[in-house]
Amino acid sequence: MKTPEELLYTKSHEWLSVKDGKAKVGLTDHAQEALGDLVFVNLPEVGDTVAAGDQLCDVESVKAVSWVYAPVGGTVSAVNEALSDEPGLVNEDPYGSWFVEFENITIPEGLMTADEYENFVANENEG
Repeated sequence: MKTPEELLYTKSHEWLSVKDGKAKVGLTDHAQEALGDLVFVNLPEVGDTVAAGDQLCDVESVKAVSWVYAPVGGTVSAVNEALSDEPGLVNEDPYGSWFVEFENITIPEGLMTADEYENFVANENEG
């Protein structure tokens, strides 16, 4: 399982990259592996406003449909349109295949570092 050090992580298996007052969100390597091959991604609209913890978008794999949750609050400033045509990019490169970029962000408490996320996943798998 890859877990880049520079990112933040959620208990619902999203990653977050914050740079220059904007945040990009995607699914972790662990999540894409658990879901299996993605066949569809339903992205939000640019301009949508969400709160941290809200359902952001959904992904459909060969196994199930799953929600992707917003790790931050903010306004959707961009969506990765490439995923609409090629959802499998998330399986190929989960940390290069972001779903949504936010501006006007509010970062909540409780996001995890890479080490904390790896420990969370290890304990989750044990339980």
